[in-house]
Amino acid sequence: MSLAFAGDVHFTGRTARLLNTPATAFGPIASVLAEADLTILNLETAVTTRGTPEPKTYRFRAPPATFEALRAAGIDAVSLANNHTLDYGQVGFADTLAAAERAEFPVFGAGRNAAEANAPWITTVRGTRIAVLGFSQIRSFASTWVATDTRPGMAMAWDVERAVAAVAAARLQADLVIVYNHWGKERDGCPTVIQQEFAGHLARAGADLIIGSHAHTLQGDGFLGSAYVAYGLGNFLWYGSSASTETGVLRLTVRGRSVLTQELVPAVVSGTGQPVVLTGASATKLTQRFAGLRACAGLADQPA
Repeated sequence: MSLAFAGDVHFTGRTARLLNTPATAFGPIASVLAEADLTILNLETAVTTRGTPEPKTYRFRAPPATFEALRAAGIDAVSLANNHTLDYGQVGFADTLAAAERAEFPVFGAGRNAAEANAPWITTVRGTRIAVLGFSQIRSFASTWVATDTRPGMAMAWDVERAVAAVAAARLQADLVIVYNHWGKERDGCPTVIQQEFAGHLARAGADLIIGSHAHTLQGDGFLGSAYVAYGLGNFLWYGSSASTETGVLRLTVRGRSVLTQELVPAVVSGTGQPVVLTGASATKLTQRFAGLRACAGLADQPA
């Protein structure tokens, strides 16, 4: 079974115009995304034309055509557990969930209450039942954006007990458990201690694959016991310039609960905001740099 993962995506700034033609919004890299049996990334925006902007510097929103573009690129589901899903308040968030439902596009990591936000999206791929969860470890607005029993919002990594319980429950429902986290220190290629600690909690609870984004740069991958971890996949389809334009599509071959092969298809965020696959010496350089990030990630080359 082939799985693909990518980092943060939104349609604002220079990428807003890409939704004029949703079928080609991601450009040629869509063929890489579509090759996999299952493709997942992080949707870093509210999907709404309404709402009250939150008091923060960066606020992202996009129209419902977002989900058409995601589907056209071969993306199967997205995490909403991040620090921009509620940029336009509860009204914008309600619109986001409604737009996903209308498009029949799977989302996870957020919901109308805590139970829904912490519940996995479950799908079956090539006979393997897969549970996918999402958590945000970003502190800003964490207390007001977290889903509660009576308030819509997202699943937060800060409630470690609840996150661990959610993963353990998913373990009982699925053959393969995937967790996609929004975490890390911006512009730092090495995971923080709290990232590493949370990854350990998830692995012990039964997570098989632990994927992440948020840092605006790549972070290392490898094995934590038997679990495979990719701490950060960087920006993917991105609105503006960033200190790092390095990105890629992480491709895994999985059998049962085991990762047999892992490969980053190296890419760079172009001037249009679209990721473009690298070739030749540039591709080799980025592939080698990504491999080198394992050293500070504290991850092993092989599963235990």
